[in-house]
Amino acid sequence: MSILRMIYLALAIWGTLHPMYHFVTWFGENGIDLAGLVAAWTANAASSGLAWDLTISAIALTVFVIAEVSVRRNWVALVAIPATFCIGVSCGLPLYLFLRSRPVV
Repeated sequence: MSILRMIYLALAIWGTLHPMYHFVTWFGENGIDLAGLVAAWTANAASSGLAWDLTISAIALTVFVIAEVSVRRNWVALVAIPATFCIGVSCGLPLYLFLRSRPVV
């Protein structure tokens, strides 16, 4: 495995674990309250801006993944879409780059 692929994989793992730690902590303190989580995301202009930034980035990544998969026929790379929306862009983007950079057999 190339150094670049290892970096992508490490970033995907970090992009999973680091945000999930904060979500698990928040859910531990507040319970499984999705409405409360969304309210926290829109609590002020800074958090709203970040939430919209990540939402738009997730949509752009999804469009890019679908366009690339349709050309490259790398169907396994579609797993980056649910990773993006269930975990975050910090996982989905490096995961897609890792899957996209695999050697062609």
